[in-house]
Amino acid sequence: MKVLHFYKTYRPDTYGGVEQVIYQLANGSTMLGVKTTVLTLTPRLLDDVIRINEHTVYRCHRNFQIASTDFSLSSICKFKELASKADIIHYHFPWPFMDLVHFFNKIQKPTILTYHSDIVRQIILRKFYQPIMNRFLKSIDAIVATSPNYLNSSKVLQKFREKVEVIPIGIDELEHKKPKNEKLIYWKKKLGDKYFLFIGVLRYYKGLHILLKALSYFDFPMVIIGSGPLENKLKLKVEKLGLKNIKFLGLLSEEDKKAVIALSYSVIFPSHLRSEAFGISLLEASIYGKPMISCEISTGTSYVNVDGVTGLIVPPSSPYKLHLAMSYLWNEPLKAEQMGRNAYQRYHKYFTSEKMCEKYFNLYQKIIDKKNFANRNSYI
Repeated sequence: MKVLHFYKTYRPDTYGGVEQVIYQLANGSTMLGVKTTVLTLTPRLLDDVIRINEHTVYRCHRNFQIASTDFSLSSICKFKELASKADIIHYHFPWPFMDLVHFFNKIQKPTILTYHSDIVRQIILRKFYQPIMNRFLKSIDAIVATSPNYLNSSKVLQKFREKVEVIPIGIDELEHKKPKNEKLIYWKKKLGDKYFLFIGVLRYYKGLHILLKALSYFDFPMVIIGSGPLENKLKLKVEKLGLKNIKFLGLLSEEDKKAVIALSYSVIFPSHLRSEAFGISLLEASIYGKPMISCEISTGTSYVNVDGVTGLIVPPSSPYKLHLAMSYLWNEPLKAEQMGRNAYQRYHKYFTSEKMCEKYFNLYQKIIDKKNFANRNSYI
């Protein structure tokens, strides 16, 4: 089976959540006989093609960007060429340019779309885009929501509920095997072994300003992994609040990141807007058996982290409630440890890469068979 994934960014240019899903599918589906090709855009000046493990990545030059939507003229023809060789096309939403490419090339192949997030920020542009979006989603054979929470809370998904299936995101535990001992020694000396941890890109919807305000009630040891557009602003906020126990580590290698997660006490995920549709960092925390604190935003974050079971859930944009949750876990180590064990068990039950890949493979086959059956009947 040949699968073509189409999304605006991918490794090694970017390492976000959508990229992680594509990567896990590309790697994990190989054992099921799937040959994966990825078509993406790149800020590089020339189109190129690279190999990542067992899959091929075609990168087309990004010509310009409007309202966070990337455009590439060369990708239109390249998509047509690659789509003609694929058994099924796997889109990743949202990306309005993708809709246009789909219609321009008059795609008749079996199609699937993973609905990663509603369009939250671009309210005005969303009104103009909505007719195209609805037509595009209507044309797709199957839509995947990454959690039942997001399916039930998304007005867009509700319109197409009859074609929506829920397949939670999964990650490979083997990629998070025990960190090297020298890394653990290094980071324990640098950070200690009891601190809260945040992992992610420092973006507007991550709620880090809420986290800093929560820490102003009590200056718990806090470690932040990641970089992004708000980094300098957050550091200035730390100085203004007089916080002394926050360490910004920036981007780390995978080996260093593993060690820092393994040594942490609890993972904090203060995202307060629906732009945060799932939270793969919560899965990483679960693999290491860490209790979590997240916000109730009616997305997949509350599917991964179950209140009172794998961690605590607080109202969004509530620094004081976040502070109380942090205080509770900090002062109740036995309960925190039990929540961490529960998180690891829940990961194995719902969020392994193997489970995700198997469910997608079955859906791919179902769509292909259905499309082939319909095509045969059309000639009778």
